[in-house]
Amino acid sequence: MNAQDDVQVIEREACFSGFYKLDRLRLRHRQFAGDMGPTLTRELFVRHDAVCVLPYDPQRDCVVLIEQFRIGALDKSANPWLLELVAGLIDKDEVPEEVARREALEEANLALTSLWPITQYYPSPGGSDERVHLFVGRCDSEGAGGVYGLAEEGEDIRVHVWPLEDALDALKDGRIDNAASIIALQWLALNRTEVRGLWS
Repeated sequence: MNAQDDVQVIEREACFSGFYKLDRLRLRHRQFAGDMGPTLTRELFVRHDAVCVLPYDPQRDCVVLIEQFRIGALDKSANPWLLELVAGLIDKDEVPEEVARREALEEANLALTSLWPITQYYPSPGGSDERVHLFVGRCDSEGAGGVYGLAEEGEDIRVHVWPLEDALDALKDGRIDNAASIIALQWLALNRTEVRGLWS
C-alpha cells in the first residue's frame, strides 16, 4: 500500500510566490491507531532541492570551507557570517553532480575531480519540502583561497583551507553550526581512512 494514500489534501492555496514559494495546505492523515485524524492547517515553504559539497584534499588532509553572510543567522547569532560547505540549488534540468561541480567553481574557484555521495536528507521537514544532496568532493587545495561568488547574485564568499582536524575542532566548539557542514564533517571523520585510501 502506498503511504501517500494515508494523506488526504483537502485544499492547497498558494500564499506567496517569489524566489521561494509558500503554500497553505488543509489536510488529514491516517493516525497510528488506524483512523483518519482531524483536519490540520500547515504552511509549507516550497524550495528547489539543494546540493552541498565538502571539498576535500586527501593528499594534504585538508577541507575547503566557505564563509558568507546568512540572513537566517542575523537575529540568533553574534556573527551571521557562517562557515559552510559549497552549495547551490538544483535548476530544472541539472543533476546534483553538475550542481556540485558548478558551485565549487563559482564559490571557491575549485575543480572537483571526483564526487563521493554521502546522503540525501530533509533539513526541516516540519515546514519545508527541500531535500539536500550531500557530497564530499575531491580537490587540490594548493593555492585555494580568496573571495569569490557571482556579483549579479550579491555573493561575497571568502574561501578557507583548513586541516581536517581544525575543522573538526571548530565543529566541537560550535563555530561550525549548520546542518550540512556538521553532517559532512562527521561523515568524513568516520570515513577518512577509506576516502584517503581510494583518492590518494
